[in-house]
Amino acid sequence: MVPIRSDAEQSASQLIDAKIAGLGDWRGALLARLRSLVKQADPDIVEEWKWRGVPTWSHQGIVCTGETYKDKVKATFAQGAALDDPARLFNASLEGNTRRAIDFHEGDTIDEDAFMALIRAAVALNTSRSRSR
Repeated sequence: MVPIRSDAEQSASQLIDAKIAGLGDWRGALLARLRSLVKQADPDIVEEWKWRGVPTWSHQGIVCTGETYKDKVKATFAQGAALDDPARLFNASLEGNTRRAIDFHEGDTIDEDAFMALIRAAVALNTSRSRSR
């Protein structure tokens, strides 16, 4: 397992790299793929390290997080309830008024185009809200 040093010692991107490497299984590979898709969807996305170990991607506000659990990788969209999801990717945290999430389990395939469309929609929502302030 790769040791993860404190935030002061490493950048958020380095901490995310270390987390992915430290997982060493399908969850690390899936988190790395989600990260790549997030960056492809929005090259201006900012990587952050929040809540003692949660990779977070922001663009004028949180877009989504990449949480890892024993049996899943969860992509939580901070404003997911406000996003159109025509591909019906959201399958978790559906009862709340704000967030929505996608739980990925081992062997699941990612609808990459639909996932990137959600990222772009979340960024558009964040930027429209920040312009109206």
